[in-house]
Amino acid sequence: MIRALTTRWTSFVPLLAALALVAAWGRSLPTAGVIVVALFLAGSVLAAVHHAEVVAHRVGKPFGSLVLAVAVTVIEVALIVTLMISGGEKSATLARDTVFAAVMITCNGIFGLALLVGALRRRIAVFNAEGTGAALATVATLATLSLVLPTFTSSVPGPEFSPAQLAFAAVASLALYGLFVMVQTVRHRDDFLPVEGDGVVTGDGAHDARPSVRATLASLGLLLVALVGVVGLAKVVSPTIESAVANAGLPPAAVGVAIALLVLLPETLAAVRAARRDQVQISLNLALGSAMASIGLTIPAIAVATIWLQGPLVLGLGATQMVLLALTVVVGVLTVVPGRATLLQGGVHLALFSAFVFLAVSP
Repeated sequence: MIRALTTRWTSFVPLLAALALVAAWGRSLPTAGVIVVALFLAGSVLAAVHHAEVVAHRVGKPFGSLVLAVAVTVIEVALIVTLMISGGEKSATLARDTVFAAVMITCNGIFGLALLVGALRRRIAVFNAEGTGAALATVATLATLSLVLPTFTSSVPGPEFSPAQLAFAAVASLALYGLFVMVQTVRHRDDFLPVEGDGVVTGDGAHDARPSVRATLASLGLLLVALVGVVGLAKVVSPTIESAVANAGLPPAAVGVAIALLVLLPETLAAVRAARRDQVQISLNLALGSAMASIGLTIPAIAVATIWLQGPLVLGLGATQMVLLALTVVVGVLTVVPGRATLLQGGVHLALFSAFVFLAVSP
């Protein structure tokens, strides 16, 4: 019985999180209560992504990829908008910081960790350079359009887009993400499948057993409950998060890093598991796909949310952040082109990730 409870925690956590939301809504919580709510929030995020994966596996490609990406984006946008509403003008850079943190975590942290695990297992981590290169090019384009250009535009003072520019960036981001999903899942699917050391594709898992209709419907319902729990609990703990960051003397960007780390935790665990199974390509797909979804879906959602949000929306990166982004793209290209990597490439990406975290805490 205990084993059954521990293996099906993803079914119980969303329901318990909903009860915690009802109990905590509109109340001033003590420290212990905030900790409990934060634990339920983290559990709801993990459970939501798990149930989204179940639904995506049942739906199949290409719509399954959209289910998971939309679920993760709902979580990210919910956390961003909730904190922006409560933070006012002090949270003007929160969306930028969170999206940029997601790019650095995926393209350096998850990317480097996957290469490191794959190289430790077989000395050389092998992947498809064509598919991975296309994904990296899409991420670089999305990041530049949404996060770099606002620093240099002149229609509005400061590193901000004008309403027309923001609308263009949102539409362009959404269109590029949709085009990539179509290419990855329909027209050039073989470019994103795991390969052997000689470059032969190993298969796409099309014959894997799909979840039953009953299990899929149950996961869909629990997914909705988990998303409601994430949005509500984020609203409950947001004042505590902001005050804790301020009391610790950390810059506002630390909040964005914390949100991105929380949202991307499930993808990190899934990428490591795939790398341990000698499926480095799957790990890289998860990393770069998460980066694309974070920009391609979050920026349009935030653009729509600005209709109701008060205060400025700062998207342009600072000089230090642009240097880190440029270095990430250059190193990523040099890593991807050969189609194989050693421990050194994994270590370089992890060093870049460490530099990002350190500079986010101590700018």
